[in-house]
Amino acid sequence: MQLNPFRHKNKEKSEEELLADYLANKDMNVLGELYKRYMHLVYGVCLKYFKEREKSQDAVILIFEKLLIEIEKHKIRNFKSWLYVVAKNHCLMELRKTKAGKIISIADENEMAAFMEIEPELHPIDREADEINEQALNDCIERLKNEQKNCIRLFYYENKSYREICIILELEEKKVKSFIQNGKRNLKICLESKNAQE
Repeated sequence: MQLNPFRHKNKEKSEEELLADYLANKDMNVLGELYKRYMHLVYGVCLKYFKEREKSQDAVILIFEKLLIEIEKHKIRNFKSWLYVVAKNHCLMELRKTKAGKIISIADENEMAAFMEIEPELHPIDREADEINEQALNDCIERLKNEQKNCIRLFYYENKSYREICIILELEEKKVKSFIQNGKRNLKICLESKNAQE
């Protein structure tokens, strides 16, 4: 399957080298080569969610275009892991637009393992602030209200879907989403406060 092929001149370079090259020079061919290495995996994620080949192929191109914006916003330690998150989030957002109110579950373990090769998915807070101390993060999570803390841990650390969290905590989906959103905001405030005190 040919999906927007790129030149091969950087084929021998590592993922880290290509990412550094792109960030330094903004050469689209470099980013294209980096993305091409994982295009078939991105397509697999899209196909799992959309169940349509044509829509999935279009999504692969749209996700590449999204990288041009998103890559500037984050300190990326593992491009493959980060790309998985971007691809998954793109699919979920598109499905939520077309299927308002329908619960969409996150990727199953087999798909995640195939894409990540058993590498853990990066926590969103890790992508926003590369320097965050794990202990500081755990301290801030412990300070959250119980509902926010439980939802954050189930969603990010146990990879539970909204549906699963609803069942485990006996909550409505709206409540779960609200607790996760408010919990993330409170975590950011807490972590910023800790950084300011250092």
